[in-house]
Amino acid sequence: MSDIFSRTQLIFGEEAMDILANSRVAVFGVGGVGGFTVEALARSGVGAIDLIDDDKVCVTNINRQIIALGSTVGMYKVDAAEKRIHDINPQCRVTCHKMFYMPETADKLDFSQYDYVVDAIDTVTGKIEIIMQAQKAGVPVISSMGAGNKVDPTAFEVADIYKTSVCPLARVMRYQLKRRGVKKLKVVYSKEQPIVPQGKAADDGSGNTDMRTGAERRSTPGSNAFVPSVAGLIIGGEVIKDLIKLKTK
Repeated sequence: MSDIFSRTQLIFGEEAMDILANSRVAVFGVGGVGGFTVEALARSGVGAIDLIDDDKVCVTNINRQIIALGSTVGMYKVDAAEKRIHDINPQCRVTCHKMFYMPETADKLDFSQYDYVVDAIDTVTGKIEIIMQAQKAGVPVISSMGAGNKVDPTAFEVADIYKTSVCPLARVMRYQLKRRGVKKLKVVYSKEQPIVPQGKAADDGSGNTDMRTGAERRSTPGSNAFVPSVAGLIIGGEVIKDLIKLKTK
């Protein structure tokens, strides 16, 4: 056992730590939510982590994303996350995929190689594709619902998608997944009503169009340091507990 995980082993035991060391987890989206999920996985001893994101660190990420620093602005998020993971655990095997995950790019990844999949992206089409591919491969998947425009980190819950309420994104996902015959999906969602942003976000030069999809972009949501981070850490905890089959209730 490495000394860096000795305190974790006191809780989970040696067998569980071996399971984590031999697990491979894919995290789609390394932003406000996904970045903190990656942090929890790395600090818990997960042996292999795949990072899927095509975005670069921007100054507007610094308020809430753990990988966003003055020194990482302009770096690909997956590269910044990989460097941080290796600073935590040099033995962790990191695979970076600089890609925007959509149905058109789905064939670039083999989901059967993963032990767990985390959906922390904000594009509905991409989220659905991740869930469908994971379930097709028989791999556990957990999905993050909306964390933008919210200020209460205590309002998050872990539930099946069909037992969610309030969250607008969860409502859309329930409808789309039901149409596709998906019977269940573990999600982290908030029961807090989104607030209305004050003013407009700083112009990032992209106007009102998503440059990657060509679709009209909705208004940029507000965010902060203490809501997306909590969602990401909850997801990380659920992945760890599921991998080692820890019963907490």
